[in-house]
Amino acid sequence: MEYTVQKLSRLAGVSTRTLRYYDEIGILKPARINSSRYRIYGQAEVDRLQQILFYRELGVGLLSIKDIVTAPSFDGTKALREHREKLLEKREQLDALIANVDKTIALTGGGIIMSDKEKFEGFKQKLVDDNEAKYGKEIREKYGDETVNKSNQKMKGMAQEQYDEMTKLATEVNDTLYAAFKTGDPAGELAQKTADLHRQWLCHSWDSYSKEAHAGLAQMYVDDPRFTAYYDEKQPGAAEFLRDAIFIYTGKK
Repeated sequence: MEYTVQKLSRLAGVSTRTLRYYDEIGILKPARINSSRYRIYGQAEVDRLQQILFYRELGVGLLSIKDIVTAPSFDGTKALREHREKLLEKREQLDALIANVDKTIALTGGGIIMSDKEKFEGFKQKLVDDNEAKYGKEIREKYGDETVNKSNQKMKGMAQEQYDEMTKLATEVNDTLYAAFKTGDPAGELAQKTADLHRQWLCHSWDSYSKEAHAGLAQMYVDDPRFTAYYDEKQPGAAEFLRDAIFIYTGKK
């Protein structure tokens, strides 16, 4: 089967504008252009689009998806198996949120007593699951299953006040980072404040802190395009600047 932009759009449930954009950025090129100048997509392109949409559903950014699916080592069958595992994890996450909603409904009707901790368990589980889906493989390879599992357990066991503080710190890290970036000096006072805020943020989820692990994570922000895209979204170059600031903070540089 071959499809025009219009037909593939209807088949996949995406807009024609999206397909044209995917062509422009090189993530999904048509198989050929026919004599009428229409984009024509074949089976390989349909399969590629399916993979793209799976990754989008898991919250992976387009630039990262492009790096993944265009890599010479990309294995479509292996990727589908991984998608299945992530979807099962997402189902567990949704089940937890549904159970949380059901308990809340029963609570408002006077049926049960629900602790404040229970009210937020589903949301903290979602945060853990989202991080696993996006970065779990790389983090586990770098730090090991035991370290990551302890971090996840610490996250899920947080009191609401701790969770709120962690969320507040994440915002402070980004705001201070972008202000520090404008100074151009990773060794400056503002940049080093950013590095210290980042350490405080990490300590909310890490079982133990070390300067080596902090510096290693900072390097990953530059090496992994998904991390880089997160920090560079508002200010290109911010991920590298943060890496340099943390290197100075931890004495690596």
